[in-house]
Amino acid sequence: MLTIVVPESEIYNEATNEFVYTKETTLRLEHSLVSISKWESKWKKPFLGKEKKTKEEALDYVKCMTTTQNVPEIVFMCLTPKNFDEIGAYIEDSKTATWFSDENNRPTSEIVTSELIYYWMTAFNIPFECQKWHLNRLLTLIKICSIKNQPKGAKKMSRASIMKQNSALNKARRAKTGSRG
Repeated sequence: MLTIVVPESEIYNEATNEFVYTKETTLRLEHSLVSISKWESKWKKPFLGKEKKTKEEALDYVKCMTTTQNVPEIVFMCLTPKNFDEIGAYIEDSKTATWFSDENNRPTSEIVTSELIYYWMTAFNIPFECQKWHLNRLLTLIKICSIKNQPKGAKKMSRASIMKQNSALNKARRAKTGSRG
């Protein structure tokens, strides 16, 4: 959980032509599967996608992360660049001592949505209480489950090895049938 302090501020409301004052506010934020699910249900697109978030989408994710109750909307308009830096660092933090070598850390071509993560949790019998964990920690647990559930001795072949094996199989088939390809 991240706790940030939004300083007291003065904002001009163009609609009412008056200044609005806010008190210093402490927000508790949680980057979790629950937060992502809330965000995706509103924006109808994957949070973990490669597409860059608009300012409106990024601000809305901060709202989805907020566990503090009854926060006035104006407080989110008063977030400072320092607040956003803290939030960004918190989201990027692994929150675990576990790490993977590059070989086991290949990016997936699959589009990852909250529903897919819930599926992985179900498939690996990960209790749903973990949906409130920091997302990076949850994804690390899922990755460990995936690695540990692979059959013993089964190692993925590299793309070059697969191509070499397929070439040898094709050559043998051509020789057996007398075909040129």
